[in-house]
Amino acid sequence: MSLSRRQFLTGIGAAGLATGVAGLAGCAPKPAAVESTQSAATEASDVIAAAQLNPQDYDYRSADSELTTLFSPWKLGPIELNHRMVKSAAGSATYLVGLTDELFQYYVNFAKGGVEMIWVEGEVITGGIITDEMKAFGKKLSDEVKKYGAHLGYQWAHMGVDPSTLTVDDILAIEDEGVAIAKGLKEMGFEAIEINAAGFNMGEKFLSRVYNTRTDEYGAGSFENRARFVTEFIQKTKEACGEDFVVQVLMDCIEDNDNLTNNATLMNLDNTLTAPHSMVTTVEEGIELAKLFEAAGCDSLHLRLGPLGNHPCQFGSDLYFILNGIEGATGYGTQYDFSRHWQGQLIGNHSGAGMLLNVVARYKEAVSIPCGTVTYMDPAHAPDYFEQALADGKADFYMMTRPLTVDTEYVNKLREGRRDEIAPCTRCLHCHIGSNEMNAAMGYCRVNALTQRVMREDGPATYELPAAETVKNVMVVGAGPAGMEAARIAAARGHKVSLYEKGASVGGRLEFASNVKGPHENLDDFSAYLERQLEITGVEVNLNKEVDAALVESVAPDALVIATGGLRDTLEVSGAADGLIVDFEQFMTADLGENVVVWGSNAQAFDAALWLMVHKKHVTMVTPSANADLDKQQSQHAMRFMTTALYSLGLNVYPSASIKEAREGEIVVTTEVGTEVVVPCDAIVNGADMLADSSLKDATSVTETYVIGDAAEPFNIAMAVRGGNDVGRTL
Repeated sequence: MSLSRRQFLTGIGAAGLATGVAGLAGCAPKPAAVESTQSAATEASDVIAAAQLNPQDYDYRSADSELTTLFSPWKLGPIELNHRMVKSAAGSATYLVGLTDELFQYYVNFAKGGVEMIWVEGEVITGGIITDEMKAFGKKLSDEVKKYGAHLGYQWAHMGVDPSTLTVDDILAIEDEGVAIAKGLKEMGFEAIEINAAGFNMGEKFLSRVYNTRTDEYGAGSFENRARFVTEFIQKTKEACGEDFVVQVLMDCIEDNDNLTNNATLMNLDNTLTAPHSMVTTVEEGIELAKLFEAAGCDSLHLRLGPLGNHPCQFGSDLYFILNGIEGATGYGTQYDFSRHWQGQLIGNHSGAGMLLNVVARYKEAVSIPCGTVTYMDPAHAPDYFEQALADGKADFYMMTRPLTVDTEYVNKLREGRRDEIAPCTRCLHCHIGSNEMNAAMGYCRVNALTQRVMREDGPATYELPAAETVKNVMVVGAGPAGMEAARIAAARGHKVSLYEKGASVGGRLEFASNVKGPHENLDDFSAYLERQLEITGVEVNLNKEVDAALVESVAPDALVIATGGLRDTLEVSGAADGLIVDFEQFMTADLGENVVVWGSNAQAFDAALWLMVHKKHVTMVTPSANADLDKQQSQHAMRFMTTALYSLGLNVYPSASIKEAREGEIVVTTEVGTEVVVPCDAIVNGADMLADSSLKDATSVTETYVIGDAAEPFNIAMAVRGGNDVGRTL
């Protein structure tokens, strides 16, 4: 009768990524109200029209506020809370491993870190039945978080059913299933339940005029009928569990069609449902529904964005800003104009931070219950901005997951004025990789190396950092992400650590990556965080110091960690004139001409292709890698946005291909099927896959030596950080 989130997302994953692509909007340029701080030039003559459609203002990140409102008391029903940061139920595949110590500690760590209201994912209870094992786990978890002053709520969602196929008895049975879960939760010590009436869940299927084709009392003929499934659940739950048991409603507070057509095919069970654009839920409609929820006894609203196709953007809509220079990309090869789409109601110039605050403010004017919202609610990222929104009454609380998962001590550090010690979320979306076992193995955090690894076979044994049994003199070579992570972990454990970097500053390639990607992914923040950690842990940092075997021998460390990065594979092209092949690190400053070929198809190559196309270059990508490996270092969500946008802009990709020869103003490409294609070419940017570099290890004789990051196995930032963390714990 219903599908689990795991089953549902497994079924739609391939279909969602295979959606057809329309052309990017070519709207007329409009001037930015505030000058952007993006690395890409913003002059109309320098960049394509798409780069001018949604200009970004990064001045919103000022940090002068004392966060008085953020750390002020409020009430969620009868629950008294001392700050406005709430852990949402989204964003982890940790539950896929079962009711384990890892899952238990995952939630307890939020409570230890200062989070007072914690919502638990719906997959913890599967099939709508609370087993004895679940009861024991829930009771143990509830008792433990209460020791730290935290409260537990649970998100309930019934998924995967077409409302038109249900009888009234079926509907009542589904409601009763949810109420039975609520009763069981209360017995465990949970104090709240959230009905997920957003996304593709049952509640949304009734609320939406797109999905709801019924003509009876649960049909779309009136607001009361559309809201009936949710309001009956609220009323039944209050009757069964008491008025002091909190019921929160998660709903789409504003909707739009992702691909901007009048009859977009949606992700339904059979992928056949079409959605006239005029039938999306407007802010005005959502407010009328919210009033009915309040009248039924709802204690609070969790207000979320409602794109009808792209599920990750329903809770992580800052994905719309992940492409530097094509802000507003939809993931379908189209582009939003935030001054017009979404009724012009979204905050579309702050890189996705607090996108819904103005919409939520309208709901707050219409209802008297607390209203919270989601999508990169990160007060540490922009303290004044998020504090002022609360002070102005735009929202009552912020639903957060990614910032809290990256640093479970987030709340305590922010309260204590240690903002520079908070590990920043870099918004790569690796943490949300579908909901099946295969994808759980792929899910990880770029910054927090423990996420979805700790207490597993290939990860650290504990969240805690054990003290070093024997203090060692540790020499770390290379101050990129891998080296800095290894140094900070080793020093935090008590080792004496010296870090050597041949450049003038720490960070490795993070600065270059930030220049290419722009500010959205917070890579400058990440570098600054790691540098601060080196200070806190007492790492001795030696800059402008190139390390060779002689220096290693003179330092004579007990342990040597080599994190010098990888080497770019060479590219030789028959007939290439001097200067035709450009080093990857020079592509932003070199004179490339109009027609540019990017050799390679890793994430770096795709980032380069995007930057070049935004800057009006005609780009062709040629790669020896197979089609399945294109852009593989990025999360599947980022990959979807990147590929659909670039293909819409006219990027041609030749996978499993080679460059046969270069001629005047062109190259000859041998394709995967053996044909030869002539491609206009003024320059070739060498974005080939990196190669491991063991040269320093081979030249030294330190018994305990480790090679990590790109020097060992080039891939991406997340894997480099993981390697550094693991070695820091091993020393």
